[in-house]
Amino acid sequence: MEVSHRQPRFIARYSGQQHHLLVSYNDESLPGKKKYVSLVDDETFPHQKVSLTLLQPVAMLHTPTIMGTSHGLFCLYGDRRLLVRRGGKAVIWNPSIRKAVVVDVPTNPKMVEISRTVVGFGVCRETTDPKIVNIRHGTNVLGLPCVQVEVFTVSTGAWRTPYSSNLPRTSVYVNEESVVVIDGVLYWLAIDRITKDGGSRYIPLIVSFDMTSEEFKEVNLPDSLPYPWSVNELRGSLVVLERGVDASNPIFRVFRMEEGVPNSFTKLFTFSRHTLDSIGYKYYVKGFRKTGELIIEILSNDDDELDESLAVHELNSNSINNIGVSGKGIPRYVYSYKESLLLL
Repeated sequence: MEVSHRQPRFIARYSGQQHHLLVSYNDESLPGKKKYVSLVDDETFPHQKVSLTLLQPVAMLHTPTIMGTSHGLFCLYGDRRLLVRRGGKAVIWNPSIRKAVVVDVPTNPKMVEISRTVVGFGVCRETTDPKIVNIRHGTNVLGLPCVQVEVFTVSTGAWRTPYSSNLPRTSVYVNEESVVVIDGVLYWLAIDRITKDGGSRYIPLIVSFDMTSEEFKEVNLPDSLPYPWSVNELRGSLVVLERGVDASNPIFRVFRMEEGVPNSFTKLFTFSRHTLDSIGYKYYVKGFRKTGELIIEILSNDDDELDESLAVHELNSNSINNIGVSGKGIPRYVYSYKESLLLL
């Protein structure tokens, strides 16, 4: 009995010291399938690189998308078009210990019409219980717009209503492709559609969901951030990447949300793409290394086919170093994680 009490506590508290980057990209030889490469993010980067062998529950997903990552776990969902119409299956995957949990994502017959579904994933910071949150936008029996939310917990294996009753407003749409989990809180980039005098305008904001209290909140963005591009994590803080133009040159600005100061952001740095643009290249930011260096996707136009590769952009020296994941027509996504024993 003593061992059974200690083991869950050890599993919950264990966290590997090594940082890793998981790169997800399309498999050209198998349409609809993905490949996953893990790189150790330390002084040896990017030389410690390994292709991950997928477990059957992960491999069976068609055109899978990583909906979120937290505590070394990844939540994947298959064809997102099916998610709106009839639910489907999600897979919570721990690549470090080769374990996976398959979760049925239901539809909701109480909604007359479901127009949009967003799935988020994270781990409760107090219980280390992995959770999936399912947000549905649609209309009710009266034809009025409504939002419904359900939460799945691995410990119970069931869906239920969230603890908190405050749901996202019907006018707010979150961007499921721009999401990050920091200290047990999900952050989505979102827009709020405001209708006035017969017209509409769109205001960017951030929607958060606390995995412990299961409460939604809104974070207002400053006027200095009119064109947010994505949200990300940098050294444990939430950062917003803004894409703009300065003297006809495309630029990116990085803003950090100040801890403990609601709706307060500080600009960390600005960088321009003109170094690559001037020689026919473009790049997009995919994330950050633990050192703060930018992970970028470089795009070039070679023989009318899009050639892409991942690289690291060191801001101080302005050096760009390829990390060896490249190909034609292969979009890549990058996720930072540490090894864990959750799902063991």
